[in-house]
Amino acid sequence: MSSDLEQLYQQIILDHARARHGSPLRDDDGGGEVRYGESHQLNPVCGDEITLRAGVAGGTVTSVSWDGAGCAISMASASVLTDLMQGLSRDEVMPLVDTFRDVLRSRGRVQADEEVLGDAAAFAGVSRFPARVKCAMLAWVALEESLLASNA
Repeated sequence: MSSDLEQLYQQIILDHARARHGSPLRDDDGGGEVRYGESHQLNPVCGDEITLRAGVAGGTVTSVSWDGAGCAISMASASVLTDLMQGLSRDEVMPLVDTFRDVLRSRGRVQADEEVLGDAAAFAGVSRFPARVKCAMLAWVALEESLLASNA
């Protein structure tokens, strides 16, 4: 990866860690056709922690909000996820989560496709640091569980 691209990716992560799109956790509206699921995830290795709530109506993710504390990678990853997933169908979300997971677990062998992952491609470099992969995955695992809970 070129140095310019790495710097751009670092800047995306820093910007999202500061801006925290989708945070704080919003209350569900308690009714209507939107079903909410929520998941709390903790990385016991470093102490990163996220609670994520996803609203789904008609099979489409209508809202994602979260609250958490942790490193810039975990907070930025939750922020990027929020922007990427809203408005997508469940059938679109799950493959994106799987693609992100594949990139992060690849130890640099799988390139992130910006056309598919958008700003989440900025986390491709994390794959070279196995101890940080769980940080980047925390919100994505919470989203998977939230979507399962909203379907119950």
